[in-house]
Amino acid sequence: MTSQLNSADTNASRSNTRVISRLLFVVVGMFGFGFALVPLYDVFCDITGLNGKTGGRLALSDALQVDMSREVEVEFLASLNANMPWEFKPLQHSVKVHPGQPTRVEYVAINKTDRAITGQAVPSVAPGQAAEYFEKTECFCFTEQKLEPGERKQMPVIFVVDPDLPEDISQLALSYTFFTKPSGTQHATASLK
Repeated sequence: MTSQLNSADTNASRSNTRVISRLLFVVVGMFGFGFALVPLYDVFCDITGLNGKTGGRLALSDALQVDMSREVEVEFLASLNANMPWEFKPLQHSVKVHPGQPTRVEYVAINKTDRAITGQAVPSVAPGQAAEYFEKTECFCFTEQKLEPGERKQMPVIFVVDPDLPEDISQLALSYTFFTKPSGTQHATASLK
């Protein structure tokens, strides 16, 4: 009888060890997946064109052929994160551009508080499939922006709509959302005046 109890204890111990090792494997796998999720999401957005991420910075030396035969309307939108106490808006609400033509527009931000605040703008282009054809050569979104109390700052954006933009897309929306940069994380603050 004693040998049967020892055998049952040994089997239960082995079973418990297997369950614990499987659970540890699942936990490590979940941690690895969570760690890899952000780069995977970026790759997914690059492939599908979802999320409206713009193509980034384009050098003016990469001059594109201007397509004078068509016009694209670009609308400008501005929003603030709920915690951002600034006023933020585009100085013009839309422009018509020829693909390949560099275009400059300006946004304005006003710090309505009695303390300096650093913010970061995050751009988005709609429709999402057009984002890869929208290139910025200069943008306040490339760096953090610090505004002193009551300061008003005009911030330029120079962009080019790629002539390879599909013909069925005739309107784009460039949207920026400004977020408050938490104190203590201010690295490279730009001062555009």
